[in-house]
Amino acid sequence: MNFLNVLKKYLIDTQLYVSLMGTFFAIFFMFEQNTFRFPSVVLIFITYFSGYLYTKYQNTKHFYKILILNVFAGIVSAILIILNHNEIRLIKWFIIVVLGLLYNSFFLETYIRKIPLLKVFYVGLVWALVNCWLTLPTFSVPVFLISFFFITALVLPFDIRDMKSDTIHTFPKLIGVQNTKYTAYLLIFLSILLSAAYLSIYYSFSFFLAGIISFLFIYFSENSRNDAYFSFGVETCSALPFLFLVILSIFEK
Repeated sequence: MNFLNVLKKYLIDTQLYVSLMGTFFAIFFMFEQNTFRFPSVVLIFITYFSGYLYTKYQNTKHFYKILILNVFAGIVSAILIILNHNEIRLIKWFIIVVLGLLYNSFFLETYIRKIPLLKVFYVGLVWALVNCWLTLPTFSVPVFLISFFFITALVLPFDIRDMKSDTIHTFPKLIGVQNTKYTAYLLIFLSILLSAAYLSIYYSFSFFLAGIISFLFIYFSENSRNDAYFSFGVETCSALPFLFLVILSIFEK
């Protein structure tokens, strides 16, 4: 078993990787807003991890095991919030969890993932709410927009990957692959502009570098590429702002 197969089996297929990437994306904004707390990091990771497991294992023989795990994760998350935060944070977290359930739950007649074109924006919305609302005392519009545009852009390559297997209308099916890429470029560009306007210099420059790499991954996104390009390569883009921030901090010292 080669290295990529090991990564796929133990990181990507287990939903661990995407959960870590979402957590690192949130940490970037927590540092920028000076709200970093380790219990919040643990809370965000558990929320992402349990949510992605729930989505992946629906309609499988493992679903009830995952459901039990999710109940346990929910109890742990609630305890973390009660011990380290306040009831307002608990309500925020609960709303985000409900939004996650609405995205993809088999017991709903129509869930968000089934609605044409809405999926990409909805994923961007949920990730943005984690960054701009869950970890902050008040809702931050700039952090919301930066996160929303950036994550929505990164979801579009996955629609390119799945365009032959998707049973609903997606952007690549509706406007073509190239126009989907143009849409993603525009969203990345808007997120970079907003980061330059509202984030401090090191954070905005880190985000700029992450945006450039994301441009490249979007540019080379094709349906013919293997799944690792998207599930590992494109997915990593959400952690790049934090990674570049760490690199810049090292060079500054």
